[in-house]
Amino acid sequence: MAYDEELAERIREVVAGEDALSEQQMFGGLAFLVGGQMAVAASSKGGLMVRVDPEESAALEDGDGVEPMVMRGREMHGWLRVAADSVQDDAALESWVRRGVAYVRSLPPRGG
Repeated sequence: MAYDEELAERIREVVAGEDALSEQQMFGGLAFLVGGQMAVAASSKGGLMVRVDPEESAALEDGDGVEPMVMRGREMHGWLRVAADSVQDDAALESWVRRGVAYVRSLPPRGG
């Protein structure tokens, strides 16, 4: 399944104007990177992949629309999968995207 292009466009609108922003196809989805670090992606499985502070990730999981991201059978600490239903509302989408961008901004830039 390809990523949701409408969702990607909505993410693009939220991150418009961010410094050091780039887009890259990754894991079958479309990732939005800030300073070379992936902040959020329109997932090929639907919904979002969002980078968060690993210390906060368990508290953000709700077992319904927000779950830990699992890749190749391993839970990826500091990454959440947010279901498409949980970001249908523009305010909810913006909140998750801004959370991912803010966390990545707290990290050193990657590459150069």
